[in-house]
Amino acid sequence: MAHALTNSAAAASGLGLIDRVRAAFARYRAYRNTLIELQSLSSRELADLGLSRASVRDVAREAAYSRF
Repeated sequence: MAHALTNSAAAASGLGLIDRVRAAFARYRAYRNTLIELQSLSSRELADLGLSRASVRDVAREAAYSRF
């Protein structure tokens, strides 16, 4: 019985790792997509949003990683 529980726990932790990797990759994709979109805006459009070119990476990072 203990052997079955140990194997189940190992299998569950393996799935947890896969889920964590998928979530990390999803966060990275969200960061990259946000960064690309913001970098494609003109300086005028960024100013209208209250952003500067220097803050684009920080904004993209906050948008992607602060909600998870």
